[in-house]
Amino acid sequence: MKQLFHKIMSISMAFVVLFATMSFVVNMHYCGDVLVDTAIFQNVKTCGMEMQNPSTEGCSMTQKDCCNDEQIVKDAQNELQLSVDKISFDQHIFITSFVYSYINLFESLNENTTSYQQYKPPVVVRQIYKIDEMYLI
Repeated sequence: MKQLFHKIMSISMAFVVLFATMSFVVNMHYCGDVLVDTAIFQNVKTCGMEMQNPSTEGCSMTQKDCCNDEQIVKDAQNELQLSVDKISFDQHIFITSFVYSYINLFESLNENTTSYQQYKPPVVVRQIYKIDEMYLI
């Protein structure tokens, strides 16, 4: 049980470190106010209604494009605290007391101890339940 718990905790901590140090980008394509496509690690597919860049040499008016692309970037954490000397004394006390109390939860008794094996049952002289019987007539 204890080894299984340690394996589960080590795998979960590895995932925490992995996701804390991983960065990703979410790309979204909107056509007007409608979300058309979303992609996480690749470029989005467009709706095909993008405007070509017209030459504006002689024109004083240009049309506004109805499509736009948005990106949400989640940067990775590059600095990880690898040294234990930066932990305060109160944190040391908390960690040691937590580990000590958690390890003591899984201590098991090697033998079943019963405290009543040394005592003999009392000798029954009279049947007490018959003495106290009351009958309603």
